[in-house]
Amino acid sequence: MKLPDAEALLGELAGKLEPHVDADTGLIGIHTGGAWIAERLHAALALATPLGTLDVSFYRDDFQARGLKPHVRPSTIPFDVDGRELILVDDVLYTGRTIRAAMNELFDYGRPKSIRLAALIDRGGRELPICAQFVGAVVTVGGGENVELARAADGRLTLSVTKA
Repeated sequence: MKLPDAEALLGELAGKLEPHVDADTGLIGIHTGGAWIAERLHAALALATPLGTLDVSFYRDDFQARGLKPHVRPSTIPFDVDGRELILVDDVLYTGRTIRAAMNELFDYGRPKSIRLAALIDRGGRELPICAQFVGAVVTVGGGENVELARAADGRLTLSVTKA
């Protein structure tokens, strides 16, 4: 399967977001791929509010079954979320469970005015009623496949399909 170019999608996603952000918008990337995308979007959109990142490992509903990832990172939200419009960024939107976990964690930081979702890829297969307001591309892959984002040493992003 031929996937879209991740770098081109990133530019398209920035263009979709631009009319919907202002200096006070909080951009928060979900580790790992969502954080990479959020870093690039934050720079492209020249947002004044510092970039936030979340590691939702402890908030996942499948934590007991999956266990802890070997590289848990700290969540960093360097701004007040109360009353702020937030955009949560992920690389691949699939079941919606990662986004649910991220929203649960965000509410531990306060009560935002709104939370919107940006995803580089929407691959369908939702198990929860969650949708992205900003999407780079919609792709269809088999149930036994995953769409993965990788970052090269030079920072370039690429997409690939792997076996689940």
